[in-house]
Amino acid sequence: MAHPIRELVQLGFPWTGIDPFIFTVHHVDHYPAGNAQQGPAASLAGRRIGSDFSYKDGWSMYHGDTVPGFPQHPHRGFETVTVVRRGYVDHSDSLGATARYGGGDVQWLTTGSGIMHAEMFPLIHDDRDNPLELFQIWLNLPPDSKMVDAHFSILWSEDIPTLQPASGVSVDVMAGTIDGATAPPPPPNSWGARSESELGIWLLRLDPGASWQLPAASPEVNRMLHVFDGPELTVAGTSVGTNVGAQLEVGSPVPVENRTSLPVEALILQGRPIGAPVFQMGPFVMNTPEELQQAYDDYRRTQFGGWPWSTPSPVHDRTDGRFALHADGTIEHREMQSVR
Repeated sequence: MAHPIRELVQLGFPWTGIDPFIFTVHHVDHYPAGNAQQGPAASLAGRRIGSDFSYKDGWSMYHGDTVPGFPQHPHRGFETVTVVRRGYVDHSDSLGATARYGGGDVQWLTTGSGIMHAEMFPLIHDDRDNPLELFQIWLNLPPDSKMVDAHFSILWSEDIPTLQPASGVSVDVMAGTIDGATAPPPPPNSWGARSESELGIWLLRLDPGASWQLPAASPEVNRMLHVFDGPELTVAGTSVGTNVGAQLEVGSPVPVENRTSLPVEALILQGRPIGAPVFQMGPFVMNTPEELQQAYDDYRRTQFGGWPWSTPSPVHDRTDGRFALHADGTIEHREMQSVR
């Protein structure tokens, strides 16, 4: 019987994706206390403001100039799934939707035919540090869904099931179904909304000495296990160190074990491959070079509906809680929480 690990890969920035995933970015920033504008109460000297990925002092400003984050920018042809473990993100988009989410919440954005959005990282605490940890996963759309209407949704942490399949093991189920635990539904035109996709986004935690078996899936499904925290995870007898990804065979259950004295965490992404050509340039992911050029032409001509906000980097008031204002005017409110 073949070993269930197909390949081990070093996790860079970003993590390389396997169809239907394009890539994943893991941001961990140890931001200081916030100032009156909810930016860092610290000097920004020595940073390339506007494009700061320096990780100087343990954090970056990214494309923000006052508040860290990513001001208004366009997308077409795929989905972003943003999992915020610590800290908060302020989202705004060209549909008129806006939100503050974090502490285990997930934002799922179908960019489809085109959208502009901003993702800012407000430092809401002015009396203590503001750690931020998030994953942003780029999930492809099949050719017949590339030009669907853009759609914004939030999966609140309170609605995301946590499976405890064995002693010392827990799994947050953010997409798909595993061992009877089913995530909230994805957007309607997502690849994940199709049952045949077998899409899964799962956050796995094992205490020292804990073990479990990852359930089998259809043999043609792609599954990647990314060890991002802790010394190492033993997968079918093979040590997989931190910042290493393991592409797995999925036709049979795969044993995982934490043989170390510290907790270990891994992000698992799985899905049936779409199998279509992928042409990506910057914020657009299409199936042909001609479609990429059309995306740029359409953006220059239409701005994907324009920008309804007074600034390219909107940030909500420090006292605002977790909430989502949807494009149809529906408002949701949730209690604030610093960690899940």
